[in-house]
Amino acid sequence: MAALGRARSSTGRIRDEHLPDAAAPAPYAFAMLSHRGCVRKSNEDICAANSAAGAFVVCDGMGGAAAGEVASRLAADTFLARLNDSKADPQPADIRLFNAIAAANEAVYCHGCDSSELRGMGTTLVALLLASQPEDPLALTVAHVGDSRCYLFRDSTLTRLTEDHSLVEEQLRCGEITLAQAAVSPLRNIITRAIGSHPTVEPTIRSLDPRRGDLYLLASDGLTHELPEAAIEASLRRAAEAAGNAMPDLDHLCGLLIEEANDHGGSDNVTVLLLYLS
Repeated sequence: MAALGRARSSTGRIRDEHLPDAAAPAPYAFAMLSHRGCVRKSNEDICAANSAAGAFVVCDGMGGAAAGEVASRLAADTFLARLNDSKADPQPADIRLFNAIAAANEAVYCHGCDSSELRGMGTTLVALLLASQPEDPLALTVAHVGDSRCYLFRDSTLTRLTEDHSLVEEQLRCGEITLAQAAVSPLRNIITRAIGSHPTVEPTIRSLDPRRGDLYLLASDGLTHELPEAAIEASLRRAAEAAGNAMPDLDHLCGLLIEEANDHGGSDNVTVLLLYLS
């Protein structure tokens, strides 16, 4: 039976995760950390994992008063619970992720409808599902709603795996603005999809081609708005070079990325989750 553990942070909101038995080491390691930043008085981000289900998630809540915090917590809890309940399900990973996101959306939307103080709340969601099979021990799928992102760090190169569901991203795709303009746009916080804002939501889900030694990063926009991708890549490269052929210190790296985001202003909550395939 797996032991139940809790990752701790004096400044973050991190949910329980099921830790694998020491006698049966998992083919991965992960770490996660969330911080309220240097400006906000509360933290509406959340990072969570259930390693028994191979599920990892970051949510960035939004709404007045405490609504954002409620939305992100409820979405993460519902999402992980649904994946945990379906871990023995023979359905493909993309179907399981779609159903888990639909359940999270329904939970947040209905909870908001039941309270005038919470009405209109929502949250982003970005997640990885490691649904290993005997014939494919590293089957990995990413899903997202909103502008929280997933990155792959492989061979010293950082690659973004998700496209933001945001107004600025749509302007970029249409060629209406440049990358430099997008980085400072006053509209960059406007997202076009969110968990809980409407009765249904359409996530973007894609299967990945993972390799051993890959490092995956889930992050809220508190990281990516403060640090350009080149700076994130440089930090990951230094950590990889320091580790040599070994796994980087994931806990230290989470803290480092958050520290760097805060050093660049920390204008928002910042959350990172790192998944390393060993």
